[in-house]
Amino acid sequence: MNDRGLLDLIISLLPGFKIAEKTLLLQAFDEERELFIQSKRDIERLLKREIKHFWDISEIRDRADRIDTICAMRSIKWVSWASAEYPPLLREMYDPPSVIFYRGVLPNPEKSLLGMVGTRRPSPEAADQAFKLACDIGKAGVSVVSGLAFGIDAMSHRGNLCAGVPGYAVLGSGVDEIYPSTNRQLAKRILDLGGALISEYPPGTGPKKWNFPERNRIIAALSRSVLIVEAPQKSGALITGNFALDQGKELWAASSGIRPNAAFDKRGTEKLAQDGAQIIYRARDILEKWGMEITAGEEDNMVSGGEICRREFISSLADFLDIEV
Repeated sequence: MNDRGLLDLIISLLPGFKIAEKTLLLQAFDEERELFIQSKRDIERLLKREIKHFWDISEIRDRADRIDTICAMRSIKWVSWASAEYPPLLREMYDPPSVIFYRGVLPNPEKSLLGMVGTRRPSPEAADQAFKLACDIGKAGVSVVSGLAFGIDAMSHRGNLCAGVPGYAVLGSGVDEIYPSTNRQLAKRILDLGGALISEYPPGTGPKKWNFPERNRIIAALSRSVLIVEAPQKSGALITGNFALDQGKELWAASSGIRPNAAFDKRGTEKLAQDGAQIIYRARDILEKWGMEITAGEEDNMVSGGEICRREFISSLADFLDIEV
């Protein structure tokens, strides 16, 4: 907890406020006491609008205290917009979370992250490419941020972990409520390698369908560029892509996402390509776009070289296809 006590956590829990209004409150007060003495009219003057429903500040404070206690018990940290430790890229968003909860270590703001997202039901070629791209980009020292969902997200995380770099997962639930539950071991591996699980939702929050579109803006914000590996016509991955464009980030489509396969819906990524999104074939394409030099040795080490990565890929693909190997 910082010198502001529970003030920032209390503000994050206030009902009926837009995210931008909570940020305004974070800027307006420095101590809990300052917020506690405000009347409804005081807050209305600050926000320049009428508040239809006021709150019981003592009740909100008690809830914040319970959440803070749970965080301490479950090795969960929280950091607010007003804190120096808050990720700078999130601060640049139009609607940054007033508080984020996390397990592990937040990403180094000096290092670029690649956002990788896609369908939960990918084609085998897309699952293959997601793993290999994430693995190869990891061998160049680049970490992936994704959503820990089944399919492309999971394959991207696994490939990146195989390269030995920390990964980052943004959840649509509390960081203690891993969804899907089959990815709990994957979440543990992310933490073991020095990465983080990140959420704007307090511990104990279950996966709600409306949480996932909201969390996608955080994936986009933490990324230098976003790669959509494969997506159908209606896909949450495309929401992430739209956030990336709104935030001025580069948006790319993977070559597997436009490769014909009648058994899988690729209309989302096909439309991206038609609209001018650049196509990514290999990790080198990404590194070149970022102006990162690649030595001959680094390139030789790519394309999923090494027995460990080959075993990891086979195991990951078998899990995805639900077969035993």
